[in-house]
Amino acid sequence: MVSRPRKVQSLVRRSGTVRSRDLVSAGATRTQLSRMVAAGELMRVARGLYAAPGHQSSEHGALVAVAKRAPGVLFCLLTALRFHDLTTQAPFEVWIAIGNKAHPPRLDYPPLRTLRFSAASLSAGVETHRVDGTALRVTGVAKTVADCFKFRNKIGLDVALEALREARRAKKASADELWSYARLNRVSNVMRPYLEAVA
Repeated sequence: MVSRPRKVQSLVRRSGTVRSRDLVSAGATRTQLSRMVAAGELMRVARGLYAAPGHQSSEHGALVAVAKRAPGVLFCLLTALRFHDLTTQAPFEVWIAIGNKAHPPRLDYPPLRTLRFSAASLSAGVETHRVDGTALRVTGVAKTVADCFKFRNKIGLDVALEALREARRAKKASADELWSYARLNRVSNVMRPYLEAVA
């Protein structure tokens, strides 16, 4: 019979990072998890999230931590720009979108910046990427650029313009895709002169 600590270590090695509730479901107790952390057999990444000792998360480790603790969350704006390599900004908060009536997730780490999206905006232009074995839902390039123009008062017009220029320069979004999401977000008039300038 496999001991619980060995079973925990096996699960953590296989998954990269694991929620405490999944480890408890696998038979470990919270006391055992605390003892394993104290003994250096397990590493606490964030509240309720564990990894193998010496675990090196990818550059998107903070997003993985959020997605593990709040499955289905949608990464947007500055976080999505960073994910798609469309900005020089390095946001210290993880930007997420939730529905108008949804409750924001409560996490002690990493800090979250929560925005409310309409149902149509929450479902349009969403891509799923696998990072460290975890599914990350991220707004696609064209949708992210349109969102930046919609929320330009929160992030700054300069950031939205940089994202638009970089998306077109790197050919990561076509003019048609950008127009489509500009219409969805009702920012066509705002984006038109800038889109025509970089077309």
